[in-house]
Amino acid sequence: MDYQAYFEQHRVEHLNELKEWISIPSVSALSEHKEDMNRAANWLVDALRRAGLENVEIHQTAGHPIVYADYMHAPGKPTVLVYGHYDVQPVDPLHLWETPPFEPTIRDNKLYARGATDDKGQLFLHIKALEAILKQEGTLPVNVKVCIEGEEEITSANLYPFLEKNKDKLATDAVLISDTELLGPGKPAICTGLRGLCSLDVSVHTANTDLHSGTYGGGVPNALHALVSLLASFHDDQGRIAVDGFYDGVPELTAEMREELAKKGFDEEQLKQRLGLDALYGEEGYSFVERVGVRPTLEMNGMYGGFQGEGTKTVIPCEAHAKITCRLVGQQDPQDILDKIERHIRSHTPAGAKVTIVQREKGNPFTIDPQTPLLQTAADAYEQVYGVRPVFTKDGGSIPIVEAFARELSAPVVLMGFGLPTENLHAPNEHFHLENFDKGLLTIVEFLKRI
Repeated sequence: MDYQAYFEQHRVEHLNELKEWISIPSVSALSEHKEDMNRAANWLVDALRRAGLENVEIHQTAGHPIVYADYMHAPGKPTVLVYGHYDVQPVDPLHLWETPPFEPTIRDNKLYARGATDDKGQLFLHIKALEAILKQEGTLPVNVKVCIEGEEEITSANLYPFLEKNKDKLATDAVLISDTELLGPGKPAICTGLRGLCSLDVSVHTANTDLHSGTYGGGVPNALHALVSLLASFHDDQGRIAVDGFYDGVPELTAEMREELAKKGFDEEQLKQRLGLDALYGEEGYSFVERVGVRPTLEMNGMYGGFQGEGTKTVIPCEAHAKITCRLVGQQDPQDILDKIERHIRSHTPAGAKVTIVQREKGNPFTIDPQTPLLQTAADAYEQVYGVRPVFTKDGGSIPIVEAFARELSAPVVLMGFGLPTENLHAPNEHFHLENFDKGLLTIVEFLKRI
């Protein structure tokens, strides 16, 4: 079958469908978009049915719906579970968007909108690849199940119990996900590792009210001073995390792994220029690629307290707050890391300050051997379409459910991404290069037929 001709013939139709779906503001983190989440899930149900999949169902959860479908008509052939998510990140700061985030626009062969690359655009490739095979050949070369959630951007809290309850329903020989990146234009990559995640909120309180900085300044504790001192204690001068026991379970970086990561050919000077930086930052003794791919982190994501309005207000704040996340690798356990950070905070809290800690998200790290046969078959599919064999990489991001899929279903997870690192996912002006929309469709078809 000439799939390239088929996709070229239907390209405008497919892009219009994708635009329609992306225009639904399915922001899972904001309660005001609850109905939009339902609309996005129902749109997906209709799209899966139109594609020819069967047993299409919406499963209600305590949060946002999970969509399931399957097509099980290939006896003796492998079963593939396709996973993705229809929820997207919030759009602020809105003023930095060149076009409205939920009014999809094509410029320079790129589709601009929230969710264009993370993950509606990449997930849509699977729907249309399956539809194309069914329309062209009347059946699929493998058995397929589809499980699509609406809470990946808020750590998949309700997918974990769904997975545990429905292991038989979701049983598979492989999990297939497109929610990662190529190295660059024309440079495919297969991700063999994702960092885990944990997060917490920290609040520091001092006096029972804000105080006049003239009357009390220099004589009472300042919540902002206390918070800054506390946060500064997390790292030493070499960029290492100073929390006792934080690096327990972190694997040593072998020469072979360093060699594989170096194949990315990453240009740190170019990165500095693109980001307007005069220096990069991180743990001494590691390259940028190593720091963001295979080393753990502890980052401050937000700090606030005291007067933040226009002009000056001479007060000593009585409270200050911070949001912290960690990316984890190897055998690091999210709960263990949160407990160690909490002990560190309590032992480093300055005199006169009281601390409140709220532990939040937890997700385990994931890794897979690049020699796994299905990953090599995925590499063959990329090579067939892109004309170059992909590099096996470690991704600094987190998809918390991936490790659970691998563990609970005892199946390899194949991370076949088609995004690019420059596509502003989670940021204003998110976009998806349509060259990879076109090639992604062909690569997925090639992979399914090869296995």
